[in-house]
Amino acid sequence: KKASKKEAFQKAYREEVARMRLARTIRETRISKKLTQKTVAERATMPQSVIARLESGGHGVSLDTLNKVAHALGKRVQLV
Repeated sequence: KKASKKEAFQKAYREEVARMRLARTIRETRISKKLTQKTVAERATMPQSVIARLESGGHGVSLDTLNKVAHALGKRVQLV
């Protein structure tokens, strides 16, 4: 029982770290390109609030949304 709880915790922790890393990368890329959240949102054809939530790292993101944001930032999604 303890092992399964530990494994579940470790999996959730890894997912949270990955989500926060992605959020930080998106924010840093946007800032380095001197773009506002609004500009990125317009380029990605989505509300600015989606960009804000994405950069907060507190929410999951669909691959479609991630792809649109990456394209708006001049990047591409690469799955490894």
